Amino acid sequence: MPQDARQQRLKTDVLIVGGGGAGLTASMLLSTMGVDHQLVSALPETSVLPKAHVLGQRAMEVLGDCGLADAVYAVGTPPGQLRRTSFYAGFAGHLDAGRVLFAQETWGAGGEDPDWVAASPKLTTNLPQIRLEPLMKARAEELAPGRIRFFHELTALEELDDCVIATITDLADKCSYEIEARYVLGCDGGRTVGKLVGIKLEGLLEVGRTATVHLAADFSQWAKESDVLLRWVFCPATAKLVVLAPMGPTRWGGKSEEWVVHVTYDLEDQRPFDDAAVLEDVREGLGVGDHPLDVKLITRWTISGVLADRFRSGRVFVVGDAAHRHPPTGGLGLTSAIHDAQNLCWKLALVLRGVANEDLLDTYEAERRPVDARNVQRSLENALGYAVMAQAMGVDDVHATAEERWARLRRLWDGAPENAGHRRTVRDLMAAQSQEFHEHDVEYGYRHRSAAVIDDESPDPPEQDFRMFFPTTRPGCPLPHAWLEDDDFRRLSTLDLVSVDRFALLAGERGEPWREAAVVVGAELGVPIDVWCIGHASGDLRDPRLRFERVREYGPEGAVLVRPDRSICFRSMGGIADPVGELRAALTRVLARTA
Repeated sequence: MPQDARQQRLKTDVLIVGGGGAGLTASMLLSTMGVDHQLVSALPETSVLPKAHVLGQRAMEVLGDCGLADAVYAVGTPPGQLRRTSFYAGFAGHLDAGRVLFAQETWGAGGEDPDWVAASPKLTTNLPQIRLEPLMKARAEELAPGRIRFFHELTALEELDDCVIATITDLADKCSYEIEARYVLGCDGGRTVGKLVGIKLEGLLEVGRTATVHLAADFSQWAKESDVLLRWVFCPATAKLVVLAPMGPTRWGGKSEEWVVHVTYDLEDQRPFDDAAVLEDVREGLGVGDHPLDVKLITRWTISGVLADRFRSGRVFVVGDAAHRHPPTGGLGLTSAIHDAQNLCWKLALVLRGVANEDLLDTYEAERRPVDARNVQRSLENALGYAVMAQAMGVDDVHATAEERWARLRRLWDGAPENAGHRRTVRDLMAAQSQEFHEHDVEYGYRHRSAAVIDDESPDPPEQDFRMFFPTTRPGCPLPHAWLEDDDFRRLSTLDLVSVDRFALLAGERGEPWREAAVVVGAELGVPIDVWCIGHASGDLRDPRLRFERVREYGPEGAVLVRPDRSICFRSMGGIADPVGELRAALTRVLARTA
């Protein structure tokens, strides 16, 4: 940064602290909305840790809004190589090693599950964060040149009535400067911002420990199945669970050039803090002996689930890991962070433009905290499922010998009649782990309840299995995806009708009065509203497969108002006498403006 810039206080609308998935998503979104902002990160570059890698459909929708989805798909795991996850008896080095105990589809089976194809125009993909974050950073820098500063550390915050003063230190030359921002987003994993404003992380802090080894190795002689993303290896040699995840970068499946190897430990065990011991456990547990392993990094982390006691303190908000931390099971951590940023950024943009009242920002915590709490709980339950499996098989018994543990595993395939019940019990436990790999309703089945949603008092559906997602247009729920056609027979999704900083009104084929109302109300409130009338045989856009008609739930004269984050905030089941008044009242409330 030039010296003269340090001698004066920089001013911006939003200061983002942290350059990981949450912070970079927020930066990209704010740029697309035309919001001036600065991003600082204490790290010299994007993360070197082999962290989150699964990107759900909704997360990819948001990255699509940022102009990044195609780049992620181009280098991520090909769909055919993330179809399944498998559980194994050992990996190598033993006569029975590598036996598949159970296999199941993962996250839409690479586009083969019709329910997942119907839910979104985007497929779930897999790209390790050490490869994703550089793409995000490059895109953020492209959208906001000169405003993305790594190796610049926030050291102090002072909140005033109309702004926040942040003290930043350039760690390269140790010089400090100030940034005056209207709002601050803490996207730093809870390291600094939350602590400075008194936000506390609460919950179950530690239930286990994992050592993660990022290494380059050729495992192709043992990892035969090309369509398996995650390999869960129960290792009789060490009584531990070892998880193998391919890291690419150019080959995936069993031929991946790099891997992350996760080894689970009890909290009391001190071995994970010794690099040599961890590497010994990897070699012995997998049975690969002195097979060449080029170790790049060994890290430790606790299996924990925590949630911030609040997501806002005045002009400061916490986002992503600063607001909630998950075990990686289920891939909900990074995706939740991306959803947080999406929920907050459009609200900030409208408040900064003077279109919405600042009270709208209170709805960020009201909406996201319950969803994130559920995601944390789901992640913990996913993680605990493996401990239950290992205990049921007896493979985690540290007091038994390795051969005794192998003998217990053989009960799963020896065909002995007396072991039939045991086999069924274990396989049922493994099948139930679809709670992790098919939790579709966790990703899409939330319902926001806040002042930014006009509740039409429609009842929630009966309690259902969270593996099943049923699209709905109930206010507070995400807009369902359906393929539509325009007059030139071009195909577009209902989700494509919603821009990042504009409202969309989707009416039935006889919803012309809603269009007229949107023109009047949009002009009155200074809010751009895009309007489409949609029907099977008539309207601005046609619903050729009747997909939207099956899920829209309102009639030909009804409509839904959709927020910029694609969350439905108002619904009219049919035509009404005063659409202008109804829409005005709804949007005025959503924007937290007085009547």
